[in-house]
Amino acid sequence: MDRKLTVFYTSDIHGCFAPVDYARSSFAPSGLANCAANFENDGNTLILDGGDTIQGSPFTYWLYSRTEERSLLPAKLMNLAGFQFVTLGNHDFNYGTAELERFLAALDAKCLCANVEGLRYAEKTAVVTLRNGLRVGLTGVTTQDIPLWEKPENIAGLRFRDAFETARDMLAELKRQGADVTICIYHGGFECDLDSGARLTAKKENQGYRMCRELDFDLLLTGHQHMPFADRCICGTHSCQPPDKARQYIRVDAAVDGEGRFSANSRLLPAGSRTPAAFSELLEEPEKKLAAFLDTPLGHLDSPLPSADPLDRALHGSLIANFFNQVQHDASGADLSATCLSNSVPGFPENVTLRDIVSNYEFPNTLRTIRVDREIIKKALERSAAYFCLGEDGAPHVSREFLVPVVQHFNFDYLSGIEATVDLRRPVGERVSSMLWHGGELPEDQTLTLCLNNYRASGAGGYAFYADCETVSELPDEISELIIRYVDRNRYIAVDRRQWLHVIY
Repeated sequence: MDRKLTVFYTSDIHGCFAPVDYARSSFAPSGLANCAANFENDGNTLILDGGDTIQGSPFTYWLYSRTEERSLLPAKLMNLAGFQFVTLGNHDFNYGTAELERFLAALDAKCLCANVEGLRYAEKTAVVTLRNGLRVGLTGVTTQDIPLWEKPENIAGLRFRDAFETARDMLAELKRQGADVTICIYHGGFECDLDSGARLTAKKENQGYRMCRELDFDLLLTGHQHMPFADRCICGTHSCQPPDKARQYIRVDAAVDGEGRFSANSRLLPAGSRTPAAFSELLEEPEKKLAAFLDTPLGHLDSPLPSADPLDRALHGSLIANFFNQVQHDASGADLSATCLSNSVPGFPENVTLRDIVSNYEFPNTLRTIRVDREIIKKALERSAAYFCLGEDGAPHVSREFLVPVVQHFNFDYLSGIEATVDLRRPVGERVSSMLWHGGELPEDQTLTLCLNNYRASGAGGYAFYADCETVSELPDEISELIIRYVDRNRYIAVDRRQWLHVIY
């Protein structure tokens, strides 16, 4: 007779506990509270989380920078949801070890993070016997690249072992303990294409494919990449990954037959619109305080930054884009910076609130710095110059390529640090006529550093050449949070008013 197991799984909640769109101050069918409304535990159920829980939203920014509640409130919310086991993500270390341990101490769930040594309240493995007698063995590991990103003082005294090697050792331990089912909760993703198995990166930040190929966990629950998928069997291991910010959760329905054979199917399910009363009661007062904070100026710009028609801002430059590049320059120290804007941005008033920031920068991107030369910069400028076409009237319009099948104004990049000229009368791909660096034409053999969002650095949006560039550094914090910190730290900001791109037509 089959013995069944149900798993509810979230990951990369990033502080999105309530069903709120903070940019628009409106209800959103998302958030941990609404996901948890769907969790049911019949004794043959496990409720698990893959980390990156306590950082990443306006709520947690306010909570950790302005209140004494800090880690206690997220722990209370996780307890209400009924989590039994969690692992840790890289962002869970952002507030330091003491704050993280405070969070873990307040959790009802056990933390399984076997490859982090020196952290209190974190264990390596657990074996749970369900009501039906099924023995489920669990371990958890996180990406070992955390020391590359995190401030040294936040992880002082901790040691991060290789995630794959640790998972291999823990699997052997779970088998030794006689587990019928083995589960690894991995705050990491995949280094290979899930369909072809082709390797996408040589880095060890994500090792999920290798875990599936070389180990034989029954279930690998992944995260970190924010790449939603479900019901995949990869080299014999069932795997899945939810999106970030608790927009969806995973439900796994598994069984072990009389011969000990494991089978499973998994689904991505929407958070839905129902919020349990216990969550609403716990969140009501903090959310009221947060709403007031969101609309309180964090800092002041030397002038408002108006919105504009996408074509107009591409032709004449955007102060909003200049401001974002200013932040990226400051965070990375790179020579050059590139940013893009949403299809529609509301603009900034002179007195900037946190809500203004999350309204104008909506992408869930992080910042990467790569090494580039004149050839790469020219390719990037040519790609953006392809945004324009000349109509019969001789006036510039937006190219059909950026409008069909979907509107893609966000694939036009604003580059600061190089003063460039493009001539729209010339063919696409041959429009860049000048690239000035410190007043002179950029030499062919000059190499520079360029910071840009991780989406673009991967080559997305028609910028495939970036994918082959050397990575100099990465910052794991979302760019929106970098903007928040920049405004909060500087308070009075003079925005770069230079027009970096000159368009001739």
